[in-house]
Amino acid sequence: MAKELVFGHQNPDTDAIAAAIAYAYLMKQKGYDTEAVALGEPNDETRYALNYFHHDAPRVVKTVANEVDKVMLVDHNEPQQSAPDIAKVTVTHVIDHHRIHDFNTAQPLYYHAEPVGCVSTIVYAEYQQAEVAIPKDIAGLMASAIISDTLLLKSPTTTDKDCHALAALAELAGVDPEQYGLAMLKAGTNIADKPAANLIDEDAKSFTMNGQNIRIAQVNTVDLADVKPRIPEFKDAMATEAKKDAYDLFVVMVTNILNSDTLAIVVGNDAAKATFAKAFKTTLTDDTAALPGVVSRKKQVVPPLTEAFGG
Repeated sequence: MAKELVFGHQNPDTDAIAAAIAYAYLMKQKGYDTEAVALGEPNDETRYALNYFHHDAPRVVKTVANEVDKVMLVDHNEPQQSAPDIAKVTVTHVIDHHRIHDFNTAQPLYYHAEPVGCVSTIVYAEYQQAEVAIPKDIAGLMASAIISDTLLLKSPTTTDKDCHALAALAELAGVDPEQYGLAMLKAGTNIADKPAANLIDEDAKSFTMNGQNIRIAQVNTVDLADVKPRIPEFKDAMATEAKKDAYDLFVVMVTNILNSDTLAIVVGNDAAKATFAKAFKTTLTDDTAALPGVVSRKKQVVPPLTEAFGG
């Protein structure tokens, strides 16, 4: 059987990397020749989890068609979030929890998507269905992914399936999800020494909404006061990237993981910024807006923006 690469989206977060590792292992037990890879370096939060559970980071690749003919995708399906040469390979499997957009294949494939808080929750269900035991280190990474994507089960994306999966995986990994989870989340909020240009790319995704190119990044913190003096730096970095990559709208969500509030920094043309303000029934002040209770890009930011832009 020919080798297949398994990977998550560009600028991978903890779920993208953990799910790739977990799904590659599962499929190897089923007889596939798989390797988990990543479309970018792990962020600080993910490195904390990898180090804690003594697991090597996946190999980083820039393209895939030069290595394999077939791939498996986790935590994404949209081509603009995938490998730049994704159109040159055959996608055989997709495990995802996002909207399906601009995705099509020439051949039938295995596609498992559910509206849950974390794709590792779906991968956990795949293990249960296949009756394959989950190694302790992989269970720990999957638990880390659920904690990350649901902000310790506080995100509105959280479902009962996420809660059940986290409890089971944390037990397998031998960790207290609350104690370990808070330490892991805080490890990902050390932003003081990082340039804004790096921060706006660590957890960012691109979307097309009615012909408009939209970029939405998220930066987690435990104190918004640490970020507010740096807003001009963020805006400059965002404007530079927007111009380079032709984004009509660039939004950075600065999210306080302790009180579940977000400060949005918004850069773009006047019409796009007006559409953002309309979507969230707010007014931009110096290109920023407070979004109380907003923590989820997938459920609380992308849908209202998509509607406001008209599809």
